[in-house]
This record gives sequence, C-alpha cells and structure tokens, in this order.
Amino acid sequence: QVQLIESGGGLVQAGGSLRLSCAASGRTFSSYAMAWFRQVPGKEREFVAAISWSGFNTGYSASVKGRFTISRDNAKNTVYLQMNSLKPEDTAVYYCAARESRYYIGSSVSMYDSWGQGTQVTVSS
Repeated sequence: QVQLIESGGGLVQAGGSLRLSCAASGRTFSSYAMAWFRQVPGKEREFVAAISWSGFNTGYSASVKGRFTISRDNAKNTVYLQMNSLKPEDTAVYYCAARESRYYIGSSVSMYDSWGQGTQVTVSS
C-alpha cells in the first residue's frame, strides 16, 4: 500500500476554484491507479474522478464532469483535482484513493485499498 496525504481544501465562494493535491509515498507511484472521492456526514462516500497509472484514462461523475479535472505528475508522486465553478453541493470531505494497478479502475470505493485522511472543501453560497 501507499501512504496518501491530501492538501488544498478550504473555504471558497460559489463559482470559485480550488486545486486539491494528493502526495503519495513510495517509489512505485506510477504503478498506481488513483481517484478522488468525497463524503458528507450521513451519506456514503461518493466517486468524483479517477485516473489510470499513465494518466491516459480518466473518468468523472456526472455531477462534476466539465467542472473538475483530475491529473497526475508521476515524477512528483502527486495527483491533483482542479475544481472550477464550485457549487455549494460540492461541499464535502475529499479523499484521495489508490490501488496498485496498470489499468484504469473506475468508480467503485471497494476497488481502492489505500486512502488519505481527507481534506475539507466548503463552498459558500
């Protein structure tokens, strides 16, 4: 497994932007499929975006497609989530997730076996 640390969360007004980062430990980061999920109290963890080890394959939930962009820099062991046109309903704790795989894994929580501690994103109206 890999250790994941998220950063970049905060408070932003509706329509604003934030960029989340997820730094991973270990020398084999480039072998990991990565994803972002989010969760609000009382609800299940929700898929946001995923990216394959190469960055060639990406996927998004319908609620963020066109507004969020996932990317990675394997030289820096970091995956990013650029969030634009933020809405109050984007408010949640955002989690980075990983699984060692040379394939695009997708949106299922159960497919990922390494998780960060989360970073809070709050969008005010």
